[in-house]
Amino acid sequence: MAKIVTAQVFHARTRPKRNAFRYGVYYLRLTLDELAAPAKCALFSLDRFNLFSIHGGDYRTGPLAARQAVAAALEEFGVTEADGQIELITMPRVLGFAFNPVSFWLCHDRQQNLRAVIATVNNTFGEQHRYLCCHNDHRPILAEDWLEAKKIFHVSPFLAVDGSYRFRFACPPDKVAIWINHHDGEGLLLSTSLIGKTEPLTSARLLYYFFRYPLVTLKVVALIHYQAVKLFLKGMRHYRKPAPPLSEISR
Repeated sequence: MAKIVTAQVFHARTRPKRNAFRYGVYYLRLTLDELAAPAKCALFSLDRFNLFSIHGGDYRTGPLAARQAVAAALEEFGVTEADGQIELITMPRVLGFAFNPVSFWLCHDRQQNLRAVIATVNNTFGEQHRYLCCHNDHRPILAEDWLEAKKIFHVSPFLAVDGSYRFRFACPPDKVAIWINHHDGEGLLLSTSLIGKTEPLTSARLLYYFFRYPLVTLKVVALIHYQAVKLFLKGMRHYRKPAPPLSEISR
């Protein structure tokens, strides 16, 4: 069943100046089957305007091509074990507008073990990159496992494209807990988390969260720029945006 995820997002920069913030947000959690044929919900639509919607173009693919796109990414890196259900955790468009800092494709095997996660990252320059997270031997990903990917995509003008990300995923059916930490040559630089619970997706719940977190997608963009101003006033070093990576996906 399609679900809504209500969560707290946390960011904490450790140096050279500390900066931390937390805010409430909601995501949708849907299987690829639910993306291809969404259940009837008056306030939610696929690829057309509604109070809430998901547009395939936001992920560089149409909804009917999502399965093929994910399968191609898994095949490119030889993760043949992820042959089961695939779920998308993403922030929906609200009144047609969305900005998703990061969405997640959870790729399971036929025994429902998590084998890989594709993290789709967007920056405010309209660019997108995907990080494939899995073990080198493709064994199941456990809740306590940390997975590493080299950082090659520009996100913030106050963070160099350097070092690596370390991901952790604990996403049973009733909750979502995701950690993403940025490490450089000196150690932990930035820690982030998305932690929340899931509920069945209904029009009543969508309407409730629409008013509880009004215009949440605009709020996310506003917070990004507000935190950027704070970092600028703290005298943080500013990095020019490099050219985006040639590859659309890496690990």
